[in-house]
Amino acid sequence: MTVQSLGSRTPWIADDAWVSAAAYVVGDVRLGAGSSVWPGAVVRGDFGRIVIGRNTHIEDNAVVHTGDEAVIGDNVLVAHGAIVHGRSVGDNCLIGNGAIVLDTVAVPSFCIVAARSVVVAGTAIEEGSFLVGTPATVRPLGATHLERLQRQSDTEHGYGAMVQEYRWSPHQDL
Repeated sequence: MTVQSLGSRTPWIADDAWVSAAAYVVGDVRLGAGSSVWPGAVVRGDFGRIVIGRNTHIEDNAVVHTGDEAVIGDNVLVAHGAIVHGRSVGDNCLIGNGAIVLDTVAVPSFCIVAARSVVVAGTAIEEGSFLVGTPATVRPLGATHLERLQRQSDTEHGYGAMVQEYRWSPHQDL
């Protein structure tokens, strides 16, 4: 894995977290217990600290960066190719494939940003929202979506289980 200090800013990764050998984590980054950073993902804490909570997964080719401090909560899934450049993402959120969360945006808990949606600065978002489109419009979260978010905290299945499988797989020369 490429985990790199930048001057005095050194990443801290929980013992049971996993960072792919093909990911890049640099600078002032805190990666919580059971969390993961997948191949091609970049978490760059050079301008400000990035705090990623427990059981949070930064999927393949996603980018997390900020001009100031950013906090991503617990049980969050930042899906393939998403960009999080905002101030915060609350607990139990899904940032969909290719979605973009721009500067100063604070996504509260129990929200879904739909695939390829763009959340621009100044978007008023309440807990339990579904954001869709470019620029994203805010709708109430439906029961099916809420159920999906609640399943994300299941560490015995999905990404929680995959983290453990990847962490404990023996290295094999192919």
